[in-house]
Amino acid sequence: MRTGERVVEANGVPLCLDTVGDPADPAILLVHGACAALLWWDRDLCERLAAGGRYVIRYDNRDTGRSISYPPGRPGYTLRDLAGDAIGLLDVLGIERAHVVGRSMAGAIALILGVDHPDRVASLTFVGTTPGDDGLPPMSPGFLAATADPPDPADRPAVVRYIVALMRAYAGGSPHFDEPAVRAVAEHDVARTANLAAALTNHFLLDMSGPAAGGYADLTAPALIVHGDRDPVYPLPHGCALQAAIPDAELLVLPDTGHDLPRPLHDRIVAALLRHTRR
Repeated sequence: MRTGERVVEANGVPLCLDTVGDPADPAILLVHGACAALLWWDRDLCERLAAGGRYVIRYDNRDTGRSISYPPGRPGYTLRDLAGDAIGLLDVLGIERAHVVGRSMAGAIALILGVDHPDRVASLTFVGTTPGDDGLPPMSPGFLAATADPPDPADRPAVVRYIVALMRAYAGGSPHFDEPAVRAVAEHDVARTANLAAALTNHFLLDMSGPAAGGYADLTAPALIVHGDRDPVYPLPHGCALQAAIPDAELLVLPDTGHDLPRPLHDRIVAALLRHTRR
């Protein structure tokens, strides 16, 4: 069963969510990273998870998509507020515990949920994220160059071109990069985003305070790390360091994959997530 997008009041703010599957099934909450609306969780991935007996929830973080936006350059919230939004959405949907999947920056949101709200988390999955340890490899020069010259938010075709170039850089030279598919998502994303100027900037200005009660070593929920071997944002040693930091964590390395979840590997990704969320 697919219920589609809707805007709800959660944690005191309007947030747009989309659900796929049967609400009676175990819930998987997909939390995306910086500047990414819910569309960047591929619909095919969500529908395959739902077909495997999971209730899949994806949503627009603040300052993305159809959720609340703030003045560009002045985000009126912190990373802990974004974690509170996730809890608020579970409350709205009447879900006691969910399997949380945090991607890129949202790995830090998943960490806050797992440490500060362990009673609401059935398992954790970290996709393309980092523990932030000193000495880990830096972002690639190619990726940094792709982010160096953001477009005028009023020029929507330029924003689409920028997003496509950014996603190409994210792919890290992967043969799985599908430019027409990425362009279609980018066009949809730009068309539905309430405030492009805020979406392009505000997440990079957040207070990135971590959990109030501990860190990765204090996580008790089963943890899976999913990481591409070509990731130009957080190279693979970041994923390996994250596995070492979390007790009993598992690591799935995606071959020929950058900072994304390419459709040709959805069979492998879905199988791993279904297995992990069966616990």
